[in-house]
Amino acid sequence: QVQLVESGGGLVQPAGSLRLSCAASGFTFSSIFMGWYRQAPGKERELVATITSAGSTNYGDSVKGRFTISRDNAKNMVYLQMSSLKPEDTAVYYCKTVVAGPYTYWGRGTQVTVSS
Repeated sequence: QVQLVESGGGLVQPAGSLRLSCAASGFTFSSIFMGWYRQAPGKERELVATITSAGSTNYGDSVKGRFTISRDNAKNMVYLQMSSLKPEDTAVYYCKTVVAGPYTYWGRGTQVTVSS
């Protein structure tokens, strides 16, 4: 059974940093694409960052240069290091994967609030 569990969200001040983690299980993690997405109140879910099994990364325009996605295949973990946070980064952040089928799986999300 595929499971994705996010953690690391919270309240942070503008210009601060936060690291999100996503623990994955139930599939061959090292061979699978992983991604972070976010959804702010009243807005559609949007791409934050993705990372392939080979380590190639892609970022949404609004986070380029501020966020970094990484993965640890030995631990079945994917991370999102967020820096220079802005109030507009406030959202629920979701971990996503697509496995053979194709089947798409989402975690339950973790809330990030950027506010002074």
